[in-house]
Amino acid sequence: MRSVAIQGGVFYNGDCIAGSQVIPDNSIDLIITDPPYGIQGDTLHRHYNRDESFVTGGYVEIRASDYERFSREWIEQAARILRPGGSIYIVSGYTNLVQILSALHQTCLEEVNHLVWRYNFGVFTSRKYVSSHYHILYYAKPGGKRTFNAECRFVFSEKNEDGRSLNYQDREDVWIINREYKPGRVKNKNELPLALLTKIIQYSSNERDMICDLFLGGFSTARAAIGLNRQVTGFELSPEMFDARIEEIAALKTGFMMDSIRVPEQENAPLTRRPWSPEEIDLLRSRYHELAVAGEKKKNITLILQSEFNRGHWSIEKTLRRAGIKPGEKQ
Repeated sequence: MRSVAIQGGVFYNGDCIAGSQVIPDNSIDLIITDPPYGIQGDTLHRHYNRDESFVTGGYVEIRASDYERFSREWIEQAARILRPGGSIYIVSGYTNLVQILSALHQTCLEEVNHLVWRYNFGVFTSRKYVSSHYHILYYAKPGGKRTFNAECRFVFSEKNEDGRSLNYQDREDVWIINREYKPGRVKNKNELPLALLTKIIQYSSNERDMICDLFLGGFSTARAAIGLNRQVTGFELSPEMFDARIEEIAALKTGFMMDSIRVPEQENAPLTRRPWSPEEIDLLRSRYHELAVAGEKKKNITLILQSEFNRGHWSIEKTLRRAGIKPGEKQ
């Protein structure tokens, strides 16, 4: 198995099932991967009239009869290399979804979410509904703290022009993200959009974490990880696909995407996860009484307290009730 060490990680041109033995147990923070779908992906262009003149060759498909064993073996390795608390996101079509779910259930990994990614330009059909979504299976390894940066893209207090929570919308389990249209540019057969990968990496990892993609394909996961200042490693079986991308990845600048990602509008995100000290609770109670006596309305009091204590709405409300105050009651 050939390997190339670049960007603070190692990329392997070889089979991830046998090859992943080079990765130590419990060493990966996040796995994002898009395995072959087992639907004759190497020949679909013949049936759907796809122009693949700019698609990198060398796509390796898995036979349907081998898919159950294949899924079980690579997912077993994924569970081994994840650290306790580490997360894995698997992108899958529906044809062999049951095989992947079965393989996951045979490991220690625990389901966090079953996400649906809806995209544009589904395959046109005339005798059934158009398929325009993939499944994203989000699982985690028990035994450690799972990274989930709930306010990395929008803080809880941010609203759209209709007054709806931007954070809530961004964290719903149906994602509407368009595929990337790349006319005249070299691309992989099934390349995940950068917007989707960025979202996963932001929510489920921190800077300098180690990310792994067991099926690198067009190296999109590697590109996003490097751009967001993460470390990355991974496997690609096809020499043709590996060689087409490795120099491009080597030329990237670590953190090149950091200046372009959205920064939540609130400069200091509410400290909703930090416990309240007894002194803070006393101060909150006292400040609430001051504002209520001054004639401030409940809504304004809550907003003022959020700003002064750098806490979210529900943290303020919950702590006031713990302090024996029902917000809105006359003092």
